Amino acid sequence: MKFVDEAFIDISAGDGGNGCVSFRHEKYKEFGGPDGGDGGRGGHVYAVADENLNTLVDYRYSRRHDAKRGQHGMGSDMFGAAGDDITLNMPVGTIISDADTGEVLFELLEAGQVITIAKGGDGGFGNLRFKSAINRAPRQKTPGFPGERRNLKLELKVLADVGLLGMPNAGKSTFITAVSNARPKIADYPFTTLHPNLGVVRVAAEQSFVVADIPGLIEGASEGAGLGHLFLRHLQRTRLLLHVVDIAPFDEGVDPVEQAKAIVSELKKYDADLYNKPRWVVLNKLDMVPVEERAAKVKDFVKRFKWKGPVYEISALTREGCEPLIRKIFEHVHNQQLSEQAPKEVDPRFVGGEDSELDMTDPRFASYDPE
Repeated sequence: MKFVDEAFIDISAGDGGNGCVSFRHEKYKEFGGPDGGDGGRGGHVYAVADENLNTLVDYRYSRRHDAKRGQHGMGSDMFGAAGDDITLNMPVGTIISDADTGEVLFELLEAGQVITIAKGGDGGFGNLRFKSAINRAPRQKTPGFPGERRNLKLELKVLADVGLLGMPNAGKSTFITAVSNARPKIADYPFTTLHPNLGVVRVAAEQSFVVADIPGLIEGASEGAGLGHLFLRHLQRTRLLLHVVDIAPFDEGVDPVEQAKAIVSELKKYDADLYNKPRWVVLNKLDMVPVEERAAKVKDFVKRFKWKGPVYEISALTREGCEPLIRKIFEHVHNQQLSEQAPKEVDPRFVGGEDSELDMTDPRFASYDPE
């Protein structure tokens, strides 16, 4: 399926039905009185977060979405039926904003979340509503209210715990293939990965986290070079960034330190919050370096890069060093998840221990012995 992370749509909720002017006509009922019903409300437009979707391709080729209008009121006290609602299924992580002003209106962050993005118009009143002690035969009615109409921009930011960034051919796709069930395309040429890939890394039973692999970045990515500005936004919701560096490039004229500094510079230019996220350096392709030279090469890289954070040495191809890394990642992600959770409120009436106000010698708390 084609990956699309941006789309524009026009939506309109249904208009309300008009009220009806009608009078009761029956034999021997000369003045039957008003019996015009109200119009039905227009249909609403809902957006639902669907965990089975991962692209906005459905909205790239289907731009207009209109809900049905409400039915008009009728005689014999019959109210109009409400218009049919429409539901738009969108991937989890979709941001819905106004295409004209750029204002963010809604965010779909949880699977199954339902929001109303356009409200249908209310139905108009029939002349039955205007009957009073003074006016016994009203001929007034009101038209239905128009439904909301909006031009929306849909933007998908993938929801992942860990994001991979680095130069093209640094080994990001090989790493996500080694540690998860994701199977992105892997080849020996730049920009093999053309869209973000998600992989679930299972550390143990009921212990897992999600990794996002984005296409490789190049110098000038924050300004649009290599479409970098379109991919960097997918890292904004991650809890940890893994900066994957090719420690043994094929081209001897390429300096890994300069490439790593270029990536950091692009992060800083694109978004300060993204730059300040926790970031670990992962030195990949260690299998290409002789064993006796590895320690010196890593030490030289860290010294020239002036990096004081965590550094991990792996080989994604042979999976050397991957297991300790994913365990450390899970520990970090799990601790962040716990810190983001609200503290549980404990009812003091049910707190045990020495400080408890309950008198455990009270016969009401004595265990029951049928013998």
